[in-house]
Amino acid sequence: MEKFAITSYPINHLANQRWSPRAFLDKPVEQEKLVKLFEAARWSASGGNEQPWRFILGVRPDETWQKILSTLAEGNRVWNLEVPVLILACGNKISSWDGGISPYFQYDVGQAVAHMSLEATHLGLHVHQMGGFDAARAGELFEVPENFGVLTAIALGYRGEPDTLPENLKQRELQDRSRKALSEIVFGGKFGEKAYIVE
Repeated sequence: MEKFAITSYPINHLANQRWSPRAFLDKPVEQEKLVKLFEAARWSASGGNEQPWRFILGVRPDETWQKILSTLAEGNRVWNLEVPVLILACGNKISSWDGGISPYFQYDVGQAVAHMSLEATHLGLHVHQMGGFDAARAGELFEVPENFGVLTAIALGYRGEPDTLPENLKQRELQDRSRKALSEIVFGGKFGEKAYIVE
């Protein structure tokens, strides 16, 4: 099942094909592909080139995978039981420039995961990022230092069939992808006033 974005203007094919399924195949992800995902994340941009991202990788059924699974909210855990790879994305809160709290670390980690997501699409894989997990428990389980925040959990693998999901999730899986109109998100002059480039 493909779910291409129905865009108002043509965009590159990776961004067009990227989406976040819940149905994954019980199929291992090759080590060479995993390395490429993290290499793509490594070359993401970051404020002051601080590169605050760190990742904890769990490959089913290893102990790390089991621990990450245990931190997921029940609504996420139910569809992650067959996911071959679970990842935690963490970020260094402290700026090496002045020792204070970095105002950019979460933004930068998000950029790195976006790079990872597009590389996954390029490799025939899919990523589903999740906020529904216990970040504090994850920090304890993996002894994450206090200066790091555990920001998101990530499911990674090959897309499966919607029929493998519970009915409520199956319906969500089959829904068309949608986004706000450009006029709602691109402003000019002042906030809320659409920019001249959009209709």
